[in-house]
Amino acid sequence: MPVIALRGRSFMALILAPAAPLGEWFAALDQQMRKSAGFFADKPVIANLTAARDADAEPEAILEALEARALSLIGIEGIEASRLTGTRWEKLTKLSQWRQTGQPGKPDRPIPIPEDTRSASKAPAPAAQSLLIDRPVRSGQSIIFEEGDITIIGSVASGAEVIAGGSIHIYGPLRGRAIAGFRTGAAARIFCRKLLAELVAIDGLYCAPEQWSKEYHGQPVQILNDAGALKFSALD
Repeated sequence: MPVIALRGRSFMALILAPAAPLGEWFAALDQQMRKSAGFFADKPVIANLTAARDADAEPEAILEALEARALSLIGIEGIEASRLTGTRWEKLTKLSQWRQTGQPGKPDRPIPIPEDTRSASKAPAPAAQSLLIDRPVRSGQSIIFEEGDITIIGSVASGAEVIAGGSIHIYGPLRGRAIAGFRTGAAARIFCRKLLAELVAIDGLYCAPEQWSKEYHGQPVQILNDAGALKFSALD
């Protein structure tokens, strides 16, 4: 399957990295988009054009092929900016700028440090390892917590999404999208009291409703990454 990743802290984007042979890569992307169309909807995309550099492919052709699939391109990486000079793509945000600020389109400049804090640095407080949401997640909402697990006391509505660095625990119906393992990878799991999801994903493996057995529909379910495939099992 094509290389798909999530990146960002205050700003979340998909990373697409076309690879040679490009025809086969785009065919795999098309198949993935048909299976999990909701996952790509309205997601900002950063294109990793390393393949254009290594395989001597035309970066413009790659970007046009991505745009033709209604993907929202907001930035590029893996290629010299000069290769896009004079094209309609030259104003796409370079990832060096995006990394610096966490936002597209911001200038790449150092973050100033106040004089009175330079010599008196304090040990940072330990980051939280879990996030508890004690209310339903409504349609259109995105809950993103890269540092660890997310627990939701309530439902996740259709059109909502939950993205966790670790596992996801939902004590209610899951009707939207649940994406786990952004940081912990294949060790993450998804638990829900009622599986009605539009899409579930763990460590880059995606699964839409038509891909899992109907016996799990509407049931309490655990989902895990088992040797490179998503495995569903009943909780009760």
